[in-house]
Amino acid sequence: MCISLGRLLWKGNWFIQEKSCNILALIVSARPKNQNGYVVNSESNSKKAFTTIEDVLTGLVKWLCEQLKKPSHPTRGVPTAINCLATLLKEHAVRSSFVKEDGIKLLVPLISPASTQQSIQLLYETCLCVWFLSYYEPAIEYLATSRTLPSLVDVAKSSTKEKVVRVVVLTFKNLLSKGKLAAQMIDLQLPQVVQSLKAQAWSDEDLLEALNYLEDRLKDNIKELSSFDVYKQEVLLGNLVWSPMHKDPIFWRDNIAHFEENDFQIIRVLITILDTARDPRTLAVACFDLSQFIQHHPSGRLIVADLKAKEQVMKLMNHENAEVTKNALLCIQRLFLGAKYASFLQA
Repeated sequence: MCISLGRLLWKGNWFIQEKSCNILALIVSARPKNQNGYVVNSESNSKKAFTTIEDVLTGLVKWLCEQLKKPSHPTRGVPTAINCLATLLKEHAVRSSFVKEDGIKLLVPLISPASTQQSIQLLYETCLCVWFLSYYEPAIEYLATSRTLPSLVDVAKSSTKEKVVRVVVLTFKNLLSKGKLAAQMIDLQLPQVVQSLKAQAWSDEDLLEALNYLEDRLKDNIKELSSFDVYKQEVLLGNLVWSPMHKDPIFWRDNIAHFEENDFQIIRVLITILDTARDPRTLAVACFDLSQFIQHHPSGRLIVADLKAKEQVMKLMNHENAEVTKNALLCIQRLFLGAKYASFLQA
């Protein structure tokens, strides 16, 4: 009895375990379907044109995406769809159809740390799909604007399964030279993740080679970043030092508008550092930078006050370290009195 291609996917595990050649052989042999979705084999249709491979691939990808949205089976629907995609995305035509179906956003929720054998396999095959897509130029924009990279970094941080780490690292390697993804990876602290991964005992030579490549290229990209990009990385890493830019009026004047990006992300991180850091130098620099922002931004005082920084800075005025106390006092003076009246405290 003839059955539809969609139903065939559920005719036992033999289908989803076959290699791509068997899947494509099945697609090539597909005939036009009637309105009920069944393959037509009658003589009355013998003169009709065969369904093209591209048409069948498009229909199959659409069906698999629907399974990711609303699986037909509560436990097997998503794993089966991902298993098939992890094979079919080797084909260029499938990648095109998958991107057109907005399939990447359906993968992102599945990219998360896993513990059980079943969930690890699902994670691996999902990451394998992303790896295939990283070779397809039209998919790069989707990967860059979704939460794909942050999710992959989280997996790289926590996964101990070598095959999972390998496919994630190889994906990073492919994406590193694409657009502004290198800067995004640095924002996500990938250099530190790579250092951590290199310290572990991996046996896969491709993984080790990719880690070395990532380490070198990320270092090169950091050197090429603008002064504000360098400053941003320093703040996001939470390890502040008295590098020249902190006390350079030109740096603050030329880059003050950048501090408004992502809803004043950098200012929020500086305030968090005041509450969580223990290193005196880091605390002193964070206080100083907040005072610089207050001085150079037209609405600096109001913004810092609205972000509830006063309490954290006030606590540091009694810090045992004199440098921290001095810069906390400078920040409070500028917060309450403004830069004009606090200028005598400028370091």
